[in-house]
Amino acid sequence: MISVIIAGGSGTRLWPLSTPDYPKHLLQVNGQNKSLLQNTYDRVKRFSTDVFVITEDSHAHFVKEQLPDLSELSFIIEPARRGTASCIVVGLAHIAKTVDKDEPIAFVAADHYIRDIQGFEHSFKVAEAVSRKEGRIVLVGVEPDHPATGFGYIEKGDLFDSQSFVYNVKDFKEKPDYALAQQYLRSGNYLWNCGYFVGSLDTFLKSMQEYAPKLKDNYEALCAATSESQANDRYLTFEDVAIDYALIEKVKNLLVVPASFDWMDLGSFADLYKAAECDADGNHTQGDVELLSVQNSFVQNHQSQPVAVIGLDNVVVVNTGKGLLVTRKDMSQAVGGVAKKIQARGKETGS
Repeated sequence: MISVIIAGGSGTRLWPLSTPDYPKHLLQVNGQNKSLLQNTYDRVKRFSTDVFVITEDSHAHFVKEQLPDLSELSFIIEPARRGTASCIVVGLAHIAKTVDKDEPIAFVAADHYIRDIQGFEHSFKVAEAVSRKEGRIVLVGVEPDHPATGFGYIEKGDLFDSQSFVYNVKDFKEKPDYALAQQYLRSGNYLWNCGYFVGSLDTFLKSMQEYAPKLKDNYEALCAATSESQANDRYLTFEDVAIDYALIEKVKNLLVVPASFDWMDLGSFADLYKAAECDADGNHTQGDVELLSVQNSFVQNHQSQPVAVIGLDNVVVVNTGKGLLVTRKDMSQAVGGVAKKIQARGKETGS
């Protein structure tokens, strides 16, 4: 199987730890000495004949520094972000020119936090075997453990393979409200859609031809490019759209493997707090930090001046050279919007 790691992201939801030129997949989490990207690479290389990484030009040099084992041919550089649909297209075009086109391809995100490496490997090997045998796109979905409203859901259909517990995909559900998410959780018929897809080049192209011909046109345009600059110019004309909306949710014969591993998206500091190691008071700290009467908080200082927090509960304090964030932990979903405003203000002033 071939693996393609999608290492994009705008770096806003974990600002100021992550930024557009240093997104969250480059960060180390929970005291580990490897980044999310490096851990993703370690997981996929257990079952991959070849590994490719799609990343954006602004931080490609950091990605290459973190993955020194990979050759230049293994890196696919976007001239600018154009959504996961374009990532899939450029990945397929690159694979068509470089390696065995009949091998199943696993597309995985670089910024997920997963501890169970063996379970991850098992789930993708099941998806590979079914995709190879059936010639169908196979998803890997995560069993929900709480009524999350920030994820899309996959509704399981009939059991397709009783030995491997592979299901037909019945439907996709958009991010639900809390009451509906509770219903999904209680029913046991839904999985979180975490953006994992497995299928051969031919399988993806046939699905694009039938359900998303514009993506097929984009693929052919990249394959026909006679230079890197021409390919980049064509890529910049592509619509910025997610692969779920552009293709996956339109395909009628999808299969899904329920994941046999733990999974966190780390979409906010509240999520990051859950993955972090904490002391007896429920506090996670890093850097020169002094706490007094503080509980259940996430405090990191990446500057030389000390940071003191007194008499607070359930807060996030992050101090870096890019900025200072102070928020209630339960308000951390708002960080992305604030970070975008700060970034837009920087562009206006030229800073």
